Formats: sequence, C-alpha cells, structure tokens
Amino acid sequence: MNDILLLLGDRSTLARQPAFGIEEADGAAALDAYHRLRRDVFVDEQGLFAAHDRDERDEDPRTVVLVARDPGGAVLGGVRLGPVDGGPDLGWWSGGRLAVARAARGPRGIGAALVRAACARAETEGVLRFEATVQARNEPLFRRLGWTPVRPVTVADTPHTLMRWPIRRIGAQAEAAKSALGPLLAGLSPGGAGFVGDDGAPVPGSDVIAACDAILPSMVERDPEWAGWCAVLVNVNDLAAMGATPVGLLDALAARDASHAARVLSGLRRAAAAYGTPILGGHTQLGVPAALTVTALGRTRHPVPGGAGRPGHQVRLTADLAGAWRPGYHGRQWDSTTGRRADELRAMTGAVAAARPAAAKDVSMAGIAGTLGMLAEASGCAAVLDVAAVPRPGAATAGDWLTCFPGYAIVSTDAPGRPPLPAGPAVSAVCGELTEGQGVGLRWPDGAVTQAVTGAVTGLGRA
Repeated sequence: MNDILLLLGDRSTLARQPAFGIEEADGAAALDAYHRLRRDVFVDEQGLFAAHDRDERDEDPRTVVLVARDPGGAVLGGVRLGPVDGGPDLGWWSGGRLAVARAARGPRGIGAALVRAACARAETEGVLRFEATVQARNEPLFRRLGWTPVRPVTVADTPHTLMRWPIRRIGAQAEAAKSALGPLLAGLSPGGAGFVGDDGAPVPGSDVIAACDAILPSMVERDPEWAGWCAVLVNVNDLAAMGATPVGLLDALAARDASHAARVLSGLRRAAAAYGTPILGGHTQLGVPAALTVTALGRTRHPVPGGAGRPGHQVRLTADLAGAWRPGYHGRQWDSTTGRRADELRAMTGAVAAARPAAAKDVSMAGIAGTLGMLAEASGCAAVLDVAAVPRPGAATAGDWLTCFPGYAIVSTDAPGRPPLPAGPAVSAVCGELTEGQGVGLRWPDGAVTQAVTGAVTGLGRA
C-alpha cells in the first residue's frame, strides 16, 4: 500500500499513517517475537527472572496476546490477558507481561496504547473484573489511564501494585434502563403501598393482578414473530413473579400493513397457546410505525411482593439455562422458551406461587444484577451476588448472562433454609444475600467484592 501511495505522490496520507498498530498475535511468529521481547525486558534488562518469564498462563488457550507492530510488521510491544486461573471463566481476568522494546519507548505511547487495547478487549469478552499487577514505578501511568490501585504486592522481590480497571457494564445498563423511573413516576406510587415498582399491580378490592409491557419498536419492526412471542412471555413472567395465575391478555398493535401485523399476531397466538393464556381482545392500527403493548391479567389472593426482602435473606436465582442466544441478539436475549413444552413453561411460571418466597422479581431489561438491585432498593437494603454460584449457561459469558434478558429467570429472597422454587426444568441456586446499605456487589472466589451497582436503580424508593 505504501508503494502505491508513493507512486501516486500521496505523501500527505503517508505522513498521517500511525507509527504502529495493535492487533491480536496472529500466529507462532508473532507469539515468538512477543516472548523474545519479554525475555529481553524482564530477564536481561530488569533481572526479574533468572532464565525466562514463561508460566502456566502462556499455555492456557484462553490467553489473548495483543502486539504492537510498526508499519513494516516488526513487533514493538505486547501484552497478554485472560482468565485468572484454569477453572471456569467467571469473567475475572487479569492482564500482564506488558513489554515495549527499549528502542520503541518514548513519546509514541506504545505501552499506554497496549493497556487501553487490553481494557477494550476484556470488556468485549464480557469480563466484569479486570486487574493487573503493575511495577510500582508504572503505577502513575495506569492511574492516568483510569485504573484504581487495590493494594501493594511483591513479585520477584520487586514492589508492585495490584490495580483494577473500572468496568461499569452492569451499573450503566441498570441506569440506562431504569434510572428515569423515580422522577417520572413521582407521586404515582405504581403498584400501591408495599408493591411500588413491582412487576405487576394488585387491583384494589380484588384478587386481580395487572401487568403491562411494551416491546421495543425496532424489535417489532425487524423480528415481528419474536416480538409477538416476547410480548406474551414478559407479561406472563411478570404475573408469575407475583405468584399470580394468568387469566388473559389484551394487546395493542400498530403496524405498517396487514402483512406485518399478521406476523406479530402469529407470534402472539403461538405464545398464548404455549402458556395457556387466552388473548381476550385489544386494538390494531395499520399504516403507522410498528409498536406492540400487551396487558396481562392474573389472579392471586396472596401476591408476592418484590420489596419484602430483608438483610440476612438469601438471594436465589431460578433460571432456565436451556436454549441459546436468539439470532440477531447475541449477548442480549437468551431464548429458552420457544423450545419448551407447554407443561414445562407452566411449571416454571407457577414456581413462585408454589414456593411463596418473601420477595421475588422477574428479570427485566436491567439484567440479573440490575433486577437484584431493584429488589434490594424496594426492600430498603443492598445485595451481594456470588458470581461463581450464579446458574449460567455454558454458552454465555458472565458479563452477557448478568446483563441479558433471559427467557425465564426469577430473582427471589427468603430466610436461610427455605426450599428452592419448584420450577420444573429450570435450575435454582442460592447465590448471594441481602445486606445493609445500597446497591449490588459482586463477590468473587477470592472473597473480593466489586461494586456493580452503586446505589438506587429506579429512584422509586422502598416499596
């Protein structure tokens, strides 16, 4: 390419070309160059290791190596990152062995660029905790790049600092999805006393529970059958979280034409039949932008609130781990329901009514951790989630699973020793507890707790 630019006389483009580029090591030659560079820096130059600096992390096939190359392809620097140990990938990664050739150090900022690239790659991989053990003299660089020191450590008889990159994926999602609710709904107290912010609302003077959900217009437009199915799914799950038995559905559908409306209604009909919940009526309008809202009615004399958790209660996740990512929604929507039999679906949606935990919430667009934050907020307390104990499909990263919309997942809390929710094929496990305070912390196998949600999720306050 440079030869062509020279022939064309385009020297300005050549002058603007970066002095280096960063990419994943693409084969044995690049890895060998990176390992030679590490030996030059950590063995020969710094004397941190006697003969070599290789370890088990270099043999782990999950380890990612990023290298900086000059325009001619020479490796100028590199860094590695990957899961902290050989066990299951819980979304806890560390970076290390950052090395830059002596002749390439200076104002080009290769080391800083490699650190930024490693952070971006970690977040792309669904990582929720990312750390690095940094030589004490390099701590100012990492601080400037936004890293936070955790504690001093010693490596190879040399002072180091354990530093952590702040990943706000869970908190940012919860904030984007739910933080406007408090100011918007001030004075309305949706759900009524004791049920403010719940998945459904008890109708005063009756045993009726009403729930209402809208589907994203973009989803109705591009995936109408799935939108119709999900409109039933989310409403039935809202009733299920309160221990209510579904009675019927009302839909309000807008579509550009009759063909598009028919596809949405096809998904609605199939889901209504699968869940055994009839469509009682609704409203349809054609020749307008796509939109879909469904209202569900259910019955129970003893609704389970979402805000009756208390410090000391155990947190339980009951989730259907079958299925796969919905095509076109990888990492965002987990489809476990379209492959289930009707009796399996009804067993899951009847689980809260059968077990009657102290508090329960259907996992919403805030994801598992964000929904737990909503339950904790409504209960006037905080929550800690044990990452290693969260039931999770093998095909989902921890980051994706804790932030996605699952087909069926209920967060519930109760006193220790209570039995699991009898949810048929779904998996149920205790994976945390409610505590004093606010927000949601993630607890890791080493006992460390990182803050995923720092305060109130909705601003609606205590139920």
